[in-house]
Amino acid sequence: MKRRIFLAAMLPAALAACAQKVWDSDEEVRAARFVSSEPPSITLLTVIGIPRGEGGHSGLMVNGSQRVIYDPAGSWEHPRIPERNDVLYGITDNFKNFYIDYHARRTYWVAEDTVFVSREVADAAIRAVESQGASPKSYCAVNTGRALSRVPGFENAPTGFSPIRLRNWFLTLPGVQSKRHMDGDPANNHDVLLRQKDGRIVGYNM
Repeated sequence: MKRRIFLAAMLPAALAACAQKVWDSDEEVRAARFVSSEPPSITLLTVIGIPRGEGGHSGLMVNGSQRVIYDPAGSWEHPRIPERNDVLYGITDNFKNFYIDYHARRTYWVAEDTVFVSREVADAAIRAVESQGASPKSYCAVNTGRALSRVPGFENAPTGFSPIRLRNWFLTLPGVQSKRHMDGDPANNHDVLLRQKDGRIVGYNM
């Protein structure tokens, strides 16, 4: 797997130039494909600071014809998870847990907000994140909102830089279901990172 590298920049135009494209092979993407038995859904994942409540990161998990995570300008990676420009494939329950544990720590918690949709809408969301392209640093909420705005029923998604503003809008959608993920023990989080680094999948039942 390639590592994405982002260079610091001050101007939006310069930021756009520092988005590094990652494009793993068709074979890797096909081999990793995971189809969940859960109903089709779109889930906004928001990393929120403790204790001030500031937004640290936005991403989307989409469960349709397959389950993917859109992680714009994110840093999570795993040797068994192929990526194409911020879209992560092969998101089993185990890898979903890895992703959440990576972000949940003493200084951050993770909001998991889910809206159940039709299979057609979920697949439209997958196409939307796949077409968004690689994201420059700090554009997680911007590009998550942009991708959502191309999905039927989500056209009014805000496209600013605030993960909290995006989440507040998402919470107004009909039928949203929310979960709160906390991790008060940084050692547990660090252990997950070590397990991922050498490619082993341990710590959760598959």
